[in-house]
Amino acid sequence: MKKVDFSGRPFHFIGIGGIGMSALAYVLAKRQLPVSGSDVRPSHITERLQSVGVKFFKQQIASNLEIFQSINIPKLEKITAFVGQGSKEKKTAINNSVNLITNNNGNGKSSYQIPLLPQIICSTAISNQNEEYQAALEKDCPIFHRSDVLAALIQDYYSIGVAGTHGKTTTSSLIGYVLLEAGLDPTIIVGGEVDAWDGNARLGLGNYLVAETDESDGSLIKHQPKIGIVTNIELDHPDHYQTLEQVVEIFQVFESNCETLIGCADCEVVTAKLKPHITYSLKSEKQADYTAKNIVYASGHSLVEVWERGQCLGMMQVSLPGDHNISNALAAVAVGRLLNLNFEIIAAAIASFGGAKRRFECKGVCKGITFIDDYAHHPSEILATLSAARQKVTHGQYSRVVAIFQPHRYSRTSIFLEEFAASFKDADLVILTNIYSAGETNVMNIQGEDLVTAVSRYHNNVIYQPSLRELTHFLPKILQSGDLALFLGAGNLNQIIPDVLAACAQ
Repeated sequence: MKKVDFSGRPFHFIGIGGIGMSALAYVLAKRQLPVSGSDVRPSHITERLQSVGVKFFKQQIASNLEIFQSINIPKLEKITAFVGQGSKEKKTAINNSVNLITNNNGNGKSSYQIPLLPQIICSTAISNQNEEYQAALEKDCPIFHRSDVLAALIQDYYSIGVAGTHGKTTTSSLIGYVLLEAGLDPTIIVGGEVDAWDGNARLGLGNYLVAETDESDGSLIKHQPKIGIVTNIELDHPDHYQTLEQVVEIFQVFESNCETLIGCADCEVVTAKLKPHITYSLKSEKQADYTAKNIVYASGHSLVEVWERGQCLGMMQVSLPGDHNISNALAAVAVGRLLNLNFEIIAAAIASFGGAKRRFECKGVCKGITFIDDYAHHPSEILATLSAARQKVTHGQYSRVVAIFQPHRYSRTSIFLEEFAASFKDADLVILTNIYSAGETNVMNIQGEDLVTAVSRYHNNVIYQPSLRELTHFLPKILQSGDLALFLGAGNLNQIIPDVLAACAQ
């Protein structure tokens, strides 16, 4: 099998602006490796990559690869700079691998021409018919899935891999932040943007890597971290899996690849199908290694008593809303204690962690209306997010929960239609829009109206606004002071929040 080469060969990412792809590209660029990439539109993410030296192309076309036909380097010492500092043996191996050709440039000085084809990195979202991908095939470039790069990075560090159907981004961000605050200077790769490190990745100088590991396309089986975490297991990607058992098999392989597995005992599938070395739970009767007791829900945060194998470690404040985030924080406690960190250091970090973007992220307040952006796109995630919102209403912070939901993928909406229908019980008002395809063909022949009909069987206050344009005009008319307005979904619904905020201000 071809192996990902970190010794100096260039990387070129097709679809570099994606949340997972860009995190990898950032870490590689910060490691002083040559990185380039393309996407169909620039963004603040691609701008951040350019700021660390990444060459960005605004189109995914074959000519992007022409820059790799040759690289002229005037002195042998420059080759060392190009490939990165290393031993004599490493430099010799690099020189042999790139087939150095000495040329006289006419002024008596030699230069070195390196016909070095890049390593092409793609995600599952890139079609085999993509023009740039086809050009890479024709040039015989080594081609890797983004998970291959992550798997190779995981092998380079003492790695902590966070897996699970829900909660991966928050849990991995919490763990990364705990290690950062403890002075361990970790490298972090997550599927969301975090203000603490100004993006979705950071390169540390320490031995630790914290990474979010994804099961959506089956690539989870490639990862072999020292410590693995499984937050929960559900069927969430019916475009890739037909049954829950197929999902379980992927997690069982992941389990076998980890030296130590930490699992959430509150997920019945985790306890029935896996054998975690360390467990955590919100329920005392589960007799988990780490348990939260005597939870107090205060305004804007929760206070929990943390127990470790029958002994009380102390009190911990969780600033992120909802029981699911208390559970995520317990996973971070379990990792920190496994790495011999004092509980006081762990608890202080968790208390000050502000969360990842698009995870109950406040986007603004206008005329007494609070606008929240949340990535929840699965029935279980919607239940958890709306439950957290309801707690805030219960404590008098708000008067009404308004759930504004854009379904994500035809396959997910069709297969989980009944589960979606029952997931809005904690909302006072439900507003639905049409389905975001995410590139899928609507072979199920399902429409947004079908979800409206299903939700209406459980909820008596459901409104349908088919397009984002209609929704943008409608929301300022119906939102009122005291509302907690939650924009839910993994599509492009959140793009209208600035316009709705502006309209409410007027």
